[in-house]
Amino acid sequence: MKNCSFKTAKWCFATRRIDPNLAGGLCHDFSQTKPGDLILGRVKSIGNHRRIQLPEGRPSTLYPGDLVVLPCGARYAPDQFEGFAEIDEQCSDMLAGGGCIGRMVQRNERIKPPTRIQPLGRITSKDGTVLNTRDFALAKPTTTSQIPVICVVGTSMNSGKTTATAALAHGLTKAGWQAAVLKGTGTGAFGDYNAYTDTGASYVADFTDAGMVTTYKEPLHRIVEGIDTLLSEAETRDCNIAVMELADGIFQQETAAILATPSARSRFSKYLFACSDAVAAAGGVAELDRNGIRPIALTGMLSCSPMAVNEAQIATGVQVLTKGQLLDPAYANTLAARTLMGRSALAA
Repeated sequence: MKNCSFKTAKWCFATRRIDPNLAGGLCHDFSQTKPGDLILGRVKSIGNHRRIQLPEGRPSTLYPGDLVVLPCGARYAPDQFEGFAEIDEQCSDMLAGGGCIGRMVQRNERIKPPTRIQPLGRITSKDGTVLNTRDFALAKPTTTSQIPVICVVGTSMNSGKTTATAALAHGLTKAGWQAAVLKGTGTGAFGDYNAYTDTGASYVADFTDAGMVTTYKEPLHRIVEGIDTLLSEAETRDCNIAVMELADGIFQQETAAILATPSARSRFSKYLFACSDAVAAAGGVAELDRNGIRPIALTGMLSCSPMAVNEAQIATGVQVLTKGQLLDPAYANTLAARTLMGRSALAA
């Protein structure tokens, strides 16, 4: 495969830390494929994903015959697919628009089957080493970060986590904080990343900066190492507070493992919980309580309805904050003050 083919291929968002000029050849042995290995493929048929998200932050329409570069990875998205980091050399599945190729194992019946990709090979450097996202990650931290962190979790996909994360990051920035806004788990995509960037926060990053195209099926220690890497980098850049979103809902296996493991959740000072309605709020608060977590506030889709807000506050005893309140520097500053108190208590 000539170098020009690598350069004319559509490289996905999850490869944004990798210089395409490093591509020098192809390895045709797929049996040794690891999560994060870069796969050069040809679009065979268009399904659910009609566009690919490019590193520069724009979508590009896909056509049959297009060359694409996607990292091998798993995916867990109840609204779309579950897939594993496995490559079928005859034809594999595009699991995410931001870049993820693997084998779909089940899908939401409301969406189309995946876009199908014919793998052409694992991309290697000029010396024959397979390019993997892990090798282009931020440096691992040598010390434990002390930055206070507000962790945003939710009941599910589309519960309002990203909206809340971005709103709070903007409110903190307007209040004068040097805020970092981060995504600790999920599947690489530019939607959340772009939303974070638009807040004006001092530093924006996600787990792809820690070398993972996706955190699904990654071991807990690897995910926590990635979280530590992002927080350490934020601290290095003189941020004095961080807002970190965890993907999907609190029952998703990696999120659940983080919340249930004291050593993992010790990274977080306070929690903001996004819910779709009052029943979800009541159930979610009770579930969080099993792990000794009391959210600092509720937010999300339920905050759009004054009636749902009232129901949730009566059922849980936890304040509900709207997007407008999170955007308000005064409210954001109050949450930051409570977070700093929480961090002091953890340190003690």
